[in-house]
Amino acid sequence: MANGEEKGRSGPTDIRDDLVRSEAKKAFVWIGVAALLALAVYLAQPLLVIFGGVVFAAMIDGGQRLLSRVLPIRRGFRILIVLLAALAFLIWLVMFAGSQIATQAAQMPAVIETQTARVLAWGHAHGISVNQADFSNVAEKLIGGVGPVTRALGGIFGGFGTAFLIMILGIYFVLEPDLYRRGIAWMMPEGSREHFHGTANRMGKALRMLLFGRLIGMAVEGVATWALLALYGVPMAALLGLLTGLLAALPNIGAPISGILMVLVGFSGGTDMGLFCIIVYVVVQTVDGNIIVPMVAKKTADLAPALVLGAQLIFGVMFGLLGLLLADPIVAMLKIALERQAERNDRPATDGSGEEG
Repeated sequence: MANGEEKGRSGPTDIRDDLVRSEAKKAFVWIGVAALLALAVYLAQPLLVIFGGVVFAAMIDGGQRLLSRVLPIRRGFRILIVLLAALAFLIWLVMFAGSQIATQAAQMPAVIETQTARVLAWGHAHGISVNQADFSNVAEKLIGGVGPVTRALGGIFGGFGTAFLIMILGIYFVLEPDLYRRGIAWMMPEGSREHFHGTANRMGKALRMLLFGRLIGMAVEGVATWALLALYGVPMAALLGLLTGLLAALPNIGAPISGILMVLVGFSGGTDMGLFCIIVYVVVQTVDGNIIVPMVAKKTADLAPALVLGAQLIFGVMFGLLGLLLADPIVAMLKIALERQAERNDRPATDGSGEEG
């Protein structure tokens, strides 16, 4: 009897008024959204590392898809071949850096400093007044900006732990992509799951093509620059080719930096050599910009250069080199997500599936 009376009584936290109950639920939802946003800001760096793992997984997946056209073996074996090939390339890169590139990297700051001083003297001789301290500051920042890249060549860059985590996450993601995709879809409302799968398929395809184009551009720019500069006898040709290839991973930003370094080193060997370096830079960038980029861009998210540059500036300031590298994939994924949502809004009665993986 007593238990029945307790069950029928109101507790101090019971809300009898329907309006108050409804408003309380709304308040808790908004508080939860605000808490999630604050948590996302606080965990921005780890979230960026996780996204880096997704990007690395897309790169591996793209490689194994290419192998599937010539090797009819199990997907796991194709992934293993791609990983072993990447490991072999890194080992070769470290060995090459230790024998030749490291020596050239140690010489480059002195060459850049000497050439900037010559440029400053030339400007004064032609009536261009430039403050020596400001010019030196710019040169130091330029050299400092290349510092992380040259350290990366030797395998001792400061973000080694971050790179290792990205690789481990990428391997986990690429081995069982459906497991993680189903897990994310499960947390969504049932009516949105097919739309999510369609969006994820389109994002995956665009990301693979974006990374494929980036890798092809890096290889073409790096090898072509090294071969042409070495053919003419430009000092530090190997280092300049490697820097050009690596900096090609930074759209809009990497090419000017590598070009300035190339021209400064070229003019250290005379006017003819400097002019030749300018020609090499223009030819390589023209081939990459007019052949490779358009060929790949038509199959990926079409991104406005100013939008990508703005994202690089923001993410570069917030997260450094990792933010610069991941800025355009993030912008591409956001653009696809917004386009998919717009398509869904235009067709409210249809689902969002239908894209190929």
